[in-house]
Amino acid sequence: MADCLRFRPPSTPTSIATVLRPHLPSSAAHTPSVRRFSISCNLQSTKAFAVPRRSVIAVILSSCIFSKFEGNNAFALQSVEFRELIDTFDGYSFNYPRNWIQVRGANADIFFRDPFVLDENLSVEISSPSSSKYKSLEDLGPPEEAGKAVLRQYLTEFMSTRLGVRREASILSASSRIADDGKMYYQIEVNIKSYASNNELAVMPQDRVVRKEWDRRYLSVLGVENNQLYELRLQVPENVFVEEENDLRRVMDSFRVNKLSA
Repeated sequence: MADCLRFRPPSTPTSIATVLRPHLPSSAAHTPSVRRFSISCNLQSTKAFAVPRRSVIAVILSSCIFSKFEGNNAFALQSVEFRELIDTFDGYSFNYPRNWIQVRGANADIFFRDPFVLDENLSVEISSPSSSKYKSLEDLGPPEEAGKAVLRQYLTEFMSTRLGVRREASILSASSRIADDGKMYYQIEVNIKSYASNNELAVMPQDRVVRKEWDRRYLSVLGVENNQLYELRLQVPENVFVEEENDLRRVMDSFRVNKLSA
């Protein structure tokens, strides 16, 4: 397998496979020979002064550099740079923050994470062509039903054998949209909180103090093409989501599934 990276001019931005597998005839396995990626830069998305914690240093430095030219106005705006990844082998594309790091060996088709907030990441998962055959998103039912399946899959993945661990989960939204490629996509948002005891082996209940371990938002975009189900996943702590919602939704809106050449 070889990776081929090429750059192109900027473009305008715009696994639940096992759980959601339809009972349809299986298709032959697709055996790739060469995997090709295209990555391009997408520059100058400007947002108001809601600065994520990890960007404070960069913003302060930028303010110092440009303040003598623009005064205090230099601190009011922050530029965000995106890259576009196009996987011509598996048939999907999306934009992602340029400073995010690709992690190889993760249990996903591709995986990126924020270099500072380790709980913030994105991945793409694809159903196996040999074990499922999707015709459209309607195979999953309406968005609300797909949302329930997405949530069940997340809770299955986060099952813990530790004593005293409790998870609270809810579906925040489940919707569908038609993108500029004419295809339908489902967008699912869920929140999951994890609670655990600080002394799970204590005999007396008053000695088992429950605390919140983490509070995260999970964003999924589902699409069907090439008889496969594609899922873009975003994971982000809730407090970070408040700061970066616009950028994360830009990633979601950019996700496309593409027809593979015969």
